[in-house]
Amino acid sequence: MKEKTILITGAGSGLGKGTALGLAAKGHKVIAGVHKWEQKSRLLKDSKKAGVEDNLEIIKLNILDLMDCQKAWEYDIDILVNNAGIGHSGPVSEMPVGLIREVMETNVFSNLEFAQPFIKKMIEKGTGKLVFVSSVAGLSTTPYLGAYNASKHALEAIAQSLRDELTPMGLTVATINPGPYDTGFNDRMYDNYAQWFDKETHFTPLKNIEAAAKSMAENQFNPKGMIEKMIEIIPQESHNFRTILPVDFADMCKSYQEKQYSIQCDTAFDFKD
Repeated sequence: MKEKTILITGAGSGLGKGTALGLAAKGHKVIAGVHKWEQKSRLLKDSKKAGVEDNLEIIKLNILDLMDCQKAWEYDIDILVNNAGIGHSGPVSEMPVGLIREVMETNVFSNLEFAQPFIKKMIEKGTGKLVFVSSVAGLSTTPYLGAYNASKHALEAIAQSLRDELTPMGLTVATINPGPYDTGFNDRMYDNYAQWFDKETHFTPLKNIEAAAKSMAENQFNPKGMIEKMIEIIPQESHNFRTILPVDFADMCKSYQEKQYSIQCDTAFDFKD
């Protein structure tokens, strides 16, 4: 496979970090965007330990920061991997709407805004690939993750629209949809409702939120398999538009979507049904 120049956002931790190191190990030129300067120090150390520092350039890249974005837009790349994202948890019936806006701004608007200058360059070259790291959360919903679900559903629509608009002009567009992997992201997302939730004033039973958080913590997967799949898929010229892992989550998402056409309005969805 021809070596590619690949820019990955959100490469300072989790799946993004593992994928950046893995792609560099495969000989690709990787530009790893990290959200904070201290993440650069840690990734630099890890890249030297892995022996891939010659293939890995680390840049400070907060996709909400115009200065960071302008520096990143100077690169000439073959593949853009939009991996940066955040999450907030809690009942959407009571969550401060500003927190939902924050999730949408990062996961949807800023991802698209960051991609647009690269899209223009790719169109001028007649080639290029966009990969959006979405989630199974973009194909289903879970109580108390509504803000994150909404952002990933929106990102799915953006990616599908870009696919249909850009593939006739020579570009490739794909999504990667991880399930719950044990990178720390899901745990921290479930932790943050505690910043605003007050059991004395909010009506949602706290025990329900805590049970959901506990279930998530106890039902996560080793991220190694997801990282390996991302390393495999990202440089490929052609593959399925949507890559879902674990593989059985694809059927789960299809079942979820199908049931939305028959579920009654006075019934809560239950994945066990």
